[in-house]
Amino acid sequence: MSRIESASVHVTAPGRNYVLLRVETSDGVVGWGDATLNGRELAVASYLRDHVAPLLAGLDATRIEDTWQYLYRGSYWRGGPVAMTAIAAVDMALWDVQGRTLGVPLYQLLGGASRNGCLAYGHATGESVEDLIASVRQHLADGYRAIRVQSAIPGMRDVYGVPRGGAAYEPAVRGARPTEATWDTGAYLRFIPAMFEQVRDAVGPDVPLLHDAHHRLSPREASQLGRSLEPYGLFWLEDVTPVEDQAAFRQIRSSTTVPLAVGEIFSSVWDCKTLIQERLIDFVRASVTHAGGISHMRKLLAFAELYGVRSGMHGATDISPVGIAANLHLGLAINNFGIQEHMPHPPVTSDVFTTAYTFDDGYLRPGEAPGLGVEVDLDAMDRFEYQTAYLPVNRLVDGTVHDW
Repeated sequence: MSRIESASVHVTAPGRNYVLLRVETSDGVVGWGDATLNGRELAVASYLRDHVAPLLAGLDATRIEDTWQYLYRGSYWRGGPVAMTAIAAVDMALWDVQGRTLGVPLYQLLGGASRNGCLAYGHATGESVEDLIASVRQHLADGYRAIRVQSAIPGMRDVYGVPRGGAAYEPAVRGARPTEATWDTGAYLRFIPAMFEQVRDAVGPDVPLLHDAHHRLSPREASQLGRSLEPYGLFWLEDVTPVEDQAAFRQIRSSTTVPLAVGEIFSSVWDCKTLIQERLIDFVRASVTHAGGISHMRKLLAFAELYGVRSGMHGATDISPVGIAANLHLGLAINNFGIQEHMPHPPVTSDVFTTAYTFDDGYLRPGEAPGLGVEVDLDAMDRFEYQTAYLPVNRLVDGTVHDW
């Protein structure tokens, strides 16, 4: 019987902060899990190091479901993003161990491939609409078949998803306190439909275009935006309103036919039960890293499949290559895959992580290496020390704190 010999927590920052769990079995097999929670990394590291890792030594490494239930049901204070991200890391690492032990890529343990690759979308941005259109065309030249479009808005200094000066977009800013951005909902609602009209005219009707409102609208405003964007054939409109109030999506769904995606902050199927069961969304954005690991995400997506809701797993750089690989193995295996976000990690990340997954001709593929197919260099990891970083805080023009 293969048992868990040790479980250690590692914090590293090659380009940004990551929390990783390394599990080693009595057979000498090592598995990795991603426990990164953007801006709250050390909370998860402590939860794992102080409350979870000490429980793992001696457990049967093959009893993945039992271990998941032990960590979830066995804790009176269950659920929430910190606990579920920690559980996800354990679950991921044990699936990685199982694949490595059997010498097969993880997706083979989940029923095999349901497609040849995972359709991916890239992030096109611009400080003007002209710059945005140029970015869209560059993404098409780079092989993307689907593209998220975000543009600066006249009169607003900082806009979500749009870097300044041509730099790669990374919202987490290093420093002792969060930076602050200013938001003008009216300016946004007036600008975005005109932006889409120009982008659609430039690229034609066939390119799938996506857009992220990033939780900043009321249900009424979200309905208005959805209706105004219907002529431009969006693949999806993402995170139109804060999702704590699932019932708010009833108003939005009844007001527009634009496809809706939401859920990168979900940590459990209970966060989206109403949204899925009432068919209020078309895509669920939860990720393996933040929603309890492979074991829980496959159940969440199996539930979604019953109601025609597809996956759109979060895949920005706040998920390590270990977590991205887990998304891809699960996405390749499920029937109701929709699309996978692809935000390439900065080159320095490859100093620590070696990945089997690839991007080609618009598709991400997890590769055929055993387990998750990601190797982590422990020595290189130690060269990149944690640095405090936060996501911004958003304020309205009058100074009122608003959703970021």
